[in-house]
Formats: sequence, C-alpha cells, structure tokens
Amino acid sequence: MLIDVKSNGYSEYTLNFASKALSFLAKHADLNDSEAVKRFISEYNANNSYKRNLAIAYNKYVKFHGLSWKMPFYVVAEKRPKMPTSEKIDMITSAACLNLACKLSISKETGLRPIEVANLKVRDIDLEQHLIYPSTAKNGSGRVLKISEKTLNMLKALILKHKLTNSDKLFKGSGSTYGKQFRAARDKLSEKLQDPTIRQIRLYGLRHFFATMLYHKTRDLLLTKQQMGHKKIETTLIYTQLVNNGEEEYYSATAKTVEEAAKLIEQGFDYICDVDAVKLFRKRQ
Repeated sequence: MLIDVKSNGYSEYTLNFASKALSFLAKHADLNDSEAVKRFISEYNANNSYKRNLAIAYNKYVKFHGLSWKMPFYVVAEKRPKMPTSEKIDMITSAACLNLACKLSISKETGLRPIEVANLKVRDIDLEQHLIYPSTAKNGSGRVLKISEKTLNMLKALILKHKLTNSDKLFKGSGSTYGKQFRAARDKLSEKLQDPTIRQIRLYGLRHFFATMLYHKTRDLLLTKQQMGHKKIETTLIYTQLVNNGEEEYYSATAKTVEEAAKLIEQGFDYICDVDAVKLFRKRQ
C-alpha cells in the first residue's frame, strides 16, 4: 500500500504519516472494518486536525484495498502560525553543531521546507553568487533564493569537512531527520537556559519567519508567493495577517533635484509625494 502512496507522488512527510497513522489505527481497530475504524477515530480523544489526518490516511488504505466507506468530515479551526523571534532562532543555531547550524541558517534565510533543505545537493548552491536553487516540494513553483555571507561560509566549511562533490547531498538523512535534530537541540537549549519559550518553537516556524519578514519588507504578495514556492495565493495571504500593523517608525528625507531623489532611492527610501516642489521620501527604521 505504501509503495502505491509513493508512486503517486506523495511527499516524504505524507508517506511517513500515512505509515504511522495506519499502524496506530491497526492497534485499535480492524483496518478491513471501515465502520470500526470510523468509530474509533470519532471517539478518540484528539483535536479535529489530527482526526482529519487519520481519516485521510485511512482513506488511502480504503482506496488501495478496494474497500468502501464514507469518509468523515472534520472541521478544523483556523489557526495562525506562531512565528519565533530572530533572536531565539539565532540562539538555537549558535548552540548547534555545524551540520544543523547550516540547515537552520538556510531555513531562516530562505524559508525552504525541511524536506527541501534535506534534499539540497552541493550543485544547488552557487558559491559565488550566494544563491540556492532548490528542488521545490509539493509541486510548487521553482525559485532562486539568496543566502548571507555567514551562511555561505558555513556551507563552504561543511563541504570541505566532508569532502563533498557536486553530486553529493549537503546533508545526510531526510526531512524527518532534520526535524528530530532540531527538536533535540531546541529542547537541550531550553533546559540549559531554563527558558520554556524556546521549546515552543517549531521547525516550520522558521519558514513562517522568512515569509512574514519578506512580506513585511516588500509588501509584495506575489513575490512572497513565488519565494515560498506556493501554488495558491490563498496560502500566502496568511502571512499578511502576521505582520505587525501597529505604529511603525520611519526615517524621512527630502529631495529637490533628480540627483538627490535618485540617491535616496538607492538608499532604500520610498517616494511619498511632492510638497511645495520638494519630494518627500521615507524608509522604515
């Protein structure tokens, strides 16, 4: 059955969850008795999101084995993703080994999914232009993403340390392996610093951080969608709600000539309007 799931193009996460979900259900009900499975899921003490995922996993089993059932529908309450602070992410990264630190820096700076980070190969990194060309998961759009000099230097050190060639994967293991490594490092740091808020950070939170910061900086929804590799604009719209819409502070500047205006634009200032033949500009602090 799992071979069928994989052959139909499902992601590694879907494959792993389906396997675990079916193993779990098999302990509590006969998988060939769809009514018994449906009854167990409905009575199981869990939120609707988990129940829905169990039903989806079992539905794959039903289709593969030619069984029949009416899949239950569970309404999942809409919940905004929780975004970690840059400082907390950096704390975990600083305490991590080189391998994990590289992964975390890439996640923070590019918003790649854990599976996309795990699948990166040396040839996907442009060591001269500071760019990453990832293989996009979930059939999303392709993209090119920028990384910092600091992250690039860590990657160079990793490549040299393990004597990697262009065709080699940057990191051993899967997206699930990355998740386990992250949680172990996060929990260890949380205990060391006696800071329970660190333990609340999820690996996917780094992806949320990237998207929110990108939209906050550019206010460009289509750019954010493209850089996240989303198929639907509705998915990207979530991040417009995470931006702090409170009072923002700005630097202001004026220009009386074209040359002065061009210089301000080069410095990142945005044109606002003209007042008494003077052009007004502003830039977020």
